[in-house]
Amino acid sequence: MTDGSGTELPKHHRATQNEKLVIAASSLGTVFEWYDFYLYGLLATFISSQFFSGVNETTGFILALAAFAAGFAVRPFGALVFGRIGDLVGRKNTFLVTMAIMGLSTFAVGLLPSYAQIGVAAPVILVGLRLLQGLALGGEYGGAATYVAEHAPNNRRGLYTSWIQTTATLGLFAALLVVIGVRRLMGEDGFADWGWRVPFLVSMILLLVSMWIRLQLAESPVFQKMKDEGKTSKAPLTEAFGRWGNLRWVLVALFGAVAGQAVVWYTGQFYALFFLEKTLKVDGATTNVLTAIALAIATPAFVFFGWLSDRIGRKPIILTGCALAAIGYFPLFSALTVAANPALAHAQAIAPVAVVAHGDDCSVQFDPIGKNRFDSRSCDIVKAFLAKGGVSYANVEAPAGTIAQVRIGERTIAAPDPATVFGAARKEAIAAFQEETGAALKAAGYPASADPAAIDTVMVVAILTVLVLLVTMVYGPIAALLVELFPSRIRYTSMSLPYHIGNGWFGGFLPTIVFAMVAATGDIYYGLWYPIIVAAATVVIGLVALPETARRDIDQ
Repeated sequence: MTDGSGTELPKHHRATQNEKLVIAASSLGTVFEWYDFYLYGLLATFISSQFFSGVNETTGFILALAAFAAGFAVRPFGALVFGRIGDLVGRKNTFLVTMAIMGLSTFAVGLLPSYAQIGVAAPVILVGLRLLQGLALGGEYGGAATYVAEHAPNNRRGLYTSWIQTTATLGLFAALLVVIGVRRLMGEDGFADWGWRVPFLVSMILLLVSMWIRLQLAESPVFQKMKDEGKTSKAPLTEAFGRWGNLRWVLVALFGAVAGQAVVWYTGQFYALFFLEKTLKVDGATTNVLTAIALAIATPAFVFFGWLSDRIGRKPIILTGCALAAIGYFPLFSALTVAANPALAHAQAIAPVAVVAHGDDCSVQFDPIGKNRFDSRSCDIVKAFLAKGGVSYANVEAPAGTIAQVRIGERTIAAPDPATVFGAARKEAIAAFQEETGAALKAAGYPASADPAAIDTVMVVAILTVLVLLVTMVYGPIAALLVELFPSRIRYTSMSLPYHIGNGWFGGFLPTIVFAMVAATGDIYYGLWYPIIVAAATVVIGLVALPETARRDIDQ
């Protein structure tokens, strides 16, 4: 085998087992793990009602997203634990263990009793299972990417590892298909009652199939060669992070590539889905179908950009994707609003909503324990009602002591003054205000939900496809780049940590951070500043500090 220029590749680069089997087995197992992990995000609304039923609906959803993010929070720790094991004992056995942990934790979610059945123990156990999933995923990706890369010839490493990059999207796609199928078979009522558990339970079948396939694999030739020569690391954590020569590349990888890749990934494939369902009020089944179509169209681009990175380099593709995302998010999400809920877009244009109040009288509309009724200040009464309805509003500063008002187009409605009404009278006053405001919003054209007949399906799918194509640009070449940055003796450990800090923290917390930013400001687009700033920072840092790694010899 040659490198494409006639140069003979090192002997241990020649595949010792079928290359298609290596790619297929590694990818299939990783698809399964992503399927498991993202089921939770897709079913956050149902999980919220099952396990956080003791709090209000909005807070329950935010808590569900926070529990979703908890799985991401521990991914760097999984990277440290399993990365170390992978560099000490081998790639293959390590990702067999991570797969088993992931599969069993997911299956257990499907059996977990609800809040109504066992009380607070339900969300506590749920978070524990999510933490186990996060630890497992922290060890899986680095193993699969390293394993495939160490089988690949130098001139096709981007192409080979790009198949691993498809797995996150294919896992999400598989989860969407299962959820859509079960919802249609059972109906919405049956699905909400107990059918949401079926996709979790199905994972046991996928686990058994994936484990059997991966057991057919041999160890990576690069690791086996190091082991035979006695050159494996005895202290991979110390070598990877205790020596500045390697640690600086960990930091460059994180801030100059992975952080931007992560926020682009989660904005394009997860926040877009949440935005459609929770903000634009498109029903969940339709949202899932539209997202699945976009994923099906765009997913082959992962392989295309992996292949292209073998020819023009990893760096220009990743940084261009981050730059396009930073420039394009505001117009893309604005266009998504017009296409998915034109009535809402029209109402926002002709009758914008504003809250007129003194800033110090307004609380942040985010209540993590679900106990705040937001009824002790007039501003809170207004904003709580608008936030629950998903209504975008601007803030207009008023003098101290002003009773808050909501302005809907040309109409102004004053909120009750909690200082003058108490007990039952306050509840009645708030109810009357909400009824009057709701009627005013309806008269101004604000819809309670998106009209399915008015959705421009083609345009929605086109916008979602563009968002996923940006994901493919940043994500397709990232595995090859990370593998090539680090020496083989500490590769598993070194590449896993920046990848999982970036995707676990910068990306995993994105839905919760964005929703909190929207709740705090009232602007449905304000949360986009988070991925835009991170992506733009990655472009700047990457241009200055990130080296080009394509065609590097990774055998050392």
